[in-house]
Amino acid sequence: MSDSVQEPKALAVPAPFFTLPRMAVSLLFLMNGFMVGAWAPKIPEFAERLHLNKTELGLMILLLGVGSLTFMPIAGMVMARTGSRPVTLGFAVLMLPSLLFLTFAPSVPLAALSIFWFGGAMGAMDASMNTNAVATEQSMGRAIMSSCHAFWSLGGVIGSASGGFLITYAGVSWHAVMATAFAVVLLALAFPSVQKDPPHPQEEGAPRRGLPLQLTPWLFGIMALFSMVPEGAVLDWGALYVRQELGASLAASGLAFAAFSGTMALMRFLGDLVRDRFGAVKTLRVSASFAIIGMLIAGLAPSAPYAIAGFALCGLGIANMVPIAFSAAGNMPGVAPGIGLSLATFMGYSGLLAAPSLIGFTAEHTGFKPVYLFLPVLFAVVLLLSPLARYADRIRK
Repeated sequence: MSDSVQEPKALAVPAPFFTLPRMAVSLLFLMNGFMVGAWAPKIPEFAERLHLNKTELGLMILLLGVGSLTFMPIAGMVMARTGSRPVTLGFAVLMLPSLLFLTFAPSVPLAALSIFWFGGAMGAMDASMNTNAVATEQSMGRAIMSSCHAFWSLGGVIGSASGGFLITYAGVSWHAVMATAFAVVLLALAFPSVQKDPPHPQEEGAPRRGLPLQLTPWLFGIMALFSMVPEGAVLDWGALYVRQELGASLAASGLAFAAFSGTMALMRFLGDLVRDRFGAVKTLRVSASFAIIGMLIAGLAPSAPYAIAGFALCGLGIANMVPIAFSAAGNMPGVAPGIGLSLATFMGYSGLLAAPSLIGFTAEHTGFKPVYLFLPVLFAVVLLLSPLARYADRIRK
């Protein structure tokens, strides 16, 4: 693999733990997660209003993913010319009216356009704010990526919980207006302090345009992909697995999601401290090992409590795998950070968006146990690639 380009120098003396740019990028992650979370409780009303059956709704949701995957590479190419700050803020502004468009779209074609817009703005903002988090890490000399992803998870929880309440007691229209207003406030607070970073033209020896030719950036994409496919498998199917195959009650089945999400959020808030203390390589190795053990426990579980405990352990492991992969992709020498990160996010989110339907189809014929017993193989590949995480502990020249 082509790692012979100039080796990046070590991080400078770390900055204070909290800085305005760090708070700003955290607010951007919170805003993005909030908007995604606010969309989730709107889906039933969206389908009912437009008279969509399950297949048609599935195609609509697929459009959201298509929008994301369409605009992520575009965001990467623009960042190579402008830096991440204007791209992040620009797509954040474009994302603001998305819930209003989805709520007031009067026809299926306009709803399809709205959901494509939502997915495109969300995905492009995701790629660019991760790049800005890398730039903020570099300016501070300390890891912040895991906590940024924790704020995204927190935003999702706030958006979905408040969305269900507001839709029930204030109505769909008022929910869209109030959620949009809250997102505007978050963006306004973040706007002045977002980390400025210069354009990142391709370095000597790298292709001038298009996708990188080196193998290593693609390996970061595989790391993200093989971390996010199992994440989607638990989030989308874990509750159904413990309910249908392990005989859990309806209330207990929800603990599969809660245990996994809770330990993941907790470890993401702690992950930067762990990474600064032990380094990205060791953190990734331990994380992947926890994920393997946890998923095996869940797949071999004789009853629901064992599966729930396995998912909780797995959440501890998965929590920092994607943030480390993204940090490393953004610090890879010879590749503009916007390009490297966009490739990693594109491949990772491709798995997160495409895997649920494939897992559902497979489980329909085999059950969920074989699926969960296969997923540790993906974590094992990440474990084998863990030496590449060293770039997450470096800063570009």
